Amino acid sequence: MEIEFTRMGIVFMHLIACCVAIGLVVTSDIAMLKQLFRADPNERFDPHHLSDLQKTVSHSLLALWVTGAAIVTLDASLKGWGYFANPKLQSKVAIVMLLTMNGYALHKYVLPALQKAGSLLRLSFGQRRLALFTGAVSGVSWFYAAMLGIGRPLNWKYSLVQIMAAYPVLIAGGFACMALLTVWSQSRAGGENEEAREPRLASPH
Repeated sequence: MEIEFTRMGIVFMHLIACCVAIGLVVTSDIAMLKQLFRADPNERFDPHHLSDLQKTVSHSLLALWVTGAAIVTLDASLKGWGYFANPKLQSKVAIVMLLTMNGYALHKYVLPALQKAGSLLRLSFGQRRLALFTGAVSGVSWFYAAMLGIGRPLNWKYSLVQIMAAYPVLIAGGFACMALLTVWSQSRAGGENEEAREPRLASPH
């Protein structure tokens, strides 16, 4: 009974860490989408928000690792080594590892570049492509991890390949959609700048 309550408490903390990270990722993505739809290259991200996002998501990921490792250790001690053969567990570990590597790229390269540029539209082509890709990986991975966390029907019924089949498709789709939206936003911003300059060119000297 004590083990069950201990596990429940760890799972609860695990869930909270995941929810906090997903909430921050969603609000950040919504803010970025609003900026792209407004197509104003002079509009800048709040640097304090980016800094807080970086710290909080890092702490949430750390909490996810610690609580996840505790859950796995506890379950393995009760079920034996065969527990690790569960494809759903393998999928969850793979997703968290990818989240960690992607988080390193975000915090090392993308967020500092966004803090300096102030806008996704002001990034260079290479920086913008990296930002879009890591953003797609982050969003898809957090939601995929949450889905696996509640996906008890997936236990032992599907292979690792089957469980992960939709993962790269969702990342590719998210990246493609964001790339198209960014191109549209740049085009719109360029058109508005041209319209703003036309009266000056037509004015008499």
